[in-house]
Amino acid sequence: MMLLRGAWTRGRRLPATPGPQGRARPGPRTPVPQVLCVKLCGNLKFYQSRFYGTVVPPDEVTVNYRHGLPLITLTLPSRKERCQFVVKPMLSTVGSFLQDLQNEDKGVKTAAIFTADGSEIPASTLMEILLMNDFKLVINKVTYDVQCPKKEKLSMEHATQMENVKSLVHRLFTALHLEEFQKKREHLLLEKIDHLKGQLRPLEQIKAGIEARSEAKTSRLLWAGLALLSVQGGALAWLTWWVYSWDIMEPVTYFITVANSMVFFAYFIITRQDYTYSAVKSRQFLHFFHKKSKKQHFDVVQYNKLKEDLAKATESLKQVRHSLYLRMQGKELNGKN
Repeated sequence: MMLLRGAWTRGRRLPATPGPQGRARPGPRTPVPQVLCVKLCGNLKFYQSRFYGTVVPPDEVTVNYRHGLPLITLTLPSRKERCQFVVKPMLSTVGSFLQDLQNEDKGVKTAAIFTADGSEIPASTLMEILLMNDFKLVINKVTYDVQCPKKEKLSMEHATQMENVKSLVHRLFTALHLEEFQKKREHLLLEKIDHLKGQLRPLEQIKAGIEARSEAKTSRLLWAGLALLSVQGGALAWLTWWVYSWDIMEPVTYFITVANSMVFFAYFIITRQDYTYSAVKSRQFLHFFHKKSKKQHFDVVQYNKLKEDLAKATESLKQVRHSLYLRMQGKELNGKN
């Protein structure tokens, strides 16, 4: 759009007005209007105002705070509905949040949380720690980038007070719910022990068969060694008393002894173990055992891991039951008093 100023249009002059001395005065001029010309350039549709709005995508995971508690909003994969999860930062963990997500939507087969750089976050991590930084939520192999709102940093004094309050709340909760928690833990440990024993039962049967065959083969090898030494002693005695004399066989026996010493020393260099009969037997037993395990596809690593987990669970169960026993004894004494 361009603006142009038009020229002044001239009107006709009026006759001069006679003055007091007879001289004429010029008459008043007629006001001439100023004309403003407007020229339009270009297409007007390009000058129309455009308005835009921001709408949260339906699949985005958002984190907001309501009444001081975090509120995580996401879309459920099966129902395609937005669902809000209220999180208790000091009590909830990553594992409990993922479990609540799977309980709400049975279509969630796999769920995990990773840091922004791709490291997986353990299930025991508190939600309070998780919500300090941005993270990635993976549901059924679909990744959602979650941005957490930044909270104002507390002063050192306020942070110390908050830590003291948290510690006090934790102690009170433990004192009030310790027995219930221990009974629940005892139940979980019993279920875990039964599950581990069920997994170990078929492996124990396979292991017993492999051990029996390996033990038999090791025993045959030891008896073969004894027979070889007997044959060697009998041959030396026959050569000494019936074929040759001791003067001829003495250096032969000396070199046989030196050769045996060299064999024992070579065994120590190769195995880094002393040449004792128990060590040799154990080494040969393990050699036969692993060889037969590979043939029968017996996973030794998995078996050892299950045994370690079973031992840890059994030890934890003993500790829990001991704590419950002491608590019951304390209640009985209080009742008597």
